[in-house]
Amino acid sequence: MTRDMPNIPEETIANWQRIIDLIAKLADVPAGLVMRTMAPRHAVFVTSRTEENPYEVGREFRLHDKLYCQGVFDNDGELVVEDAPCEPRWRDNEDLEHGMSFYIGYPLKWPDGAVFGTICVLDRRRNKRALLFREGLQEFARVIEADLVLLTEIDARTRLEAQLQETLDHLEKRVGERTQELEEANTALRVLLSNVEQARQDYDQQFLRQIKGLVMPHLSRLRTRLSRDPVALTYLELMESSLKSISASYSSKLATAFEALTPAELEIAQMVMRGQTTKEIAQTLARETSTVDFHRNNIRRKLGIHGSSQNLRSLLLSIQ
Repeated sequence: MTRDMPNIPEETIANWQRIIDLIAKLADVPAGLVMRTMAPRHAVFVTSRTEENPYEVGREFRLHDKLYCQGVFDNDGELVVEDAPCEPRWRDNEDLEHGMSFYIGYPLKWPDGAVFGTICVLDRRRNKRALLFREGLQEFARVIEADLVLLTEIDARTRLEAQLQETLDHLEKRVGERTQELEEANTALRVLLSNVEQARQDYDQQFLRQIKGLVMPHLSRLRTRLSRDPVALTYLELMESSLKSISASYSSKLATAFEALTPAELEIAQMVMRGQTTKEIAQTLARETSTVDFHRNNIRRKLGIHGSSQNLRSLLLSIQ
C-alpha cells in the first residue's frame, strides 16, 4: 500500500465482501477476489464465499512475471486469460496449482494513481458467462475505487482537523502562558507603583518637616521685626499663607488653575483668597486700583467666570 494511505474500515470491507460474493454468483466462478498490493507482496484481501474457492484471506503471493495480477499491472488495465496452458506466459503460473486456468482482472487504484491492488475472477474452465460479465466487473471495480476516494477524503479531513486542533491547543497554551506573564507583570507593576507611592509620601513628609522645622520658626521671628511695616508684614503673611497651603498640599485642581496665571495675577489671587479688597491690594502692591481690577478681570477670564456675577474669592476658595 502507498505510504500514508488510510486504513480500510470493517464496514467498507463488509461492503466489498457483498460485492465479491455477488460477482462470483453473476459470473458463475468459483473464486472472486479483491487483492491488495504492498509490493513486492500481493495478498488476498477479500475472497468470495463460494464452494471450491481455494483462496483464503491473507494468502500472499510475490509479484513476478508469471502472476496473473502482474499482467494486470503491466497492462495498466484489463487482463483476460481464457486458457492459461495454451498461452506461453501463463502456462506455468502459480494459480494452475489449483487448476485456475481462466482469469479476468482489473487494477484498483487510489485517487492519486497509486496501486491498491486488483479485482479478479478465476475459474478452472473457459467461462463464457464471465467473459460476458466483463463490463459488470469493471463497474464493480469503479465502485471500490469510489470507496477509496471517499476514504482518502475522510482521512485527509481527519488529518486536517487533527492539525487544526493541535494548532488550537498550541495557541491556547500560548495564550495561557502570556496571560500568566501579564498577570506576573501586573503584580510587579503594582508592587513598583506601591513603592513609588510610598517613596513619594516619605518625600512629602520629609519636605513638610523641613518647612515646619527650618522655615516657619524664622518667619515667626521675622514677624516681630516687621510689626511696624504694614507692606512687609503683608508679604510675610502671604509667604506664611503660601507655605501653609503647600504644607496642606493644594488640591491638583487649584494648582492647575494657578498654572494659567502670571506672577502678578497669582499674587493678587492669593491676596483675594485672604479676603483683601481691591483697595487694600493696591496699597500693598503700591499700584492703582485700576491696575488691580485689570488683573482681577484677567483672573476671572482665565478661570472661566468673566462676565458673570460669581464672587472671585468664593470661586478660589471652592477649588482648593
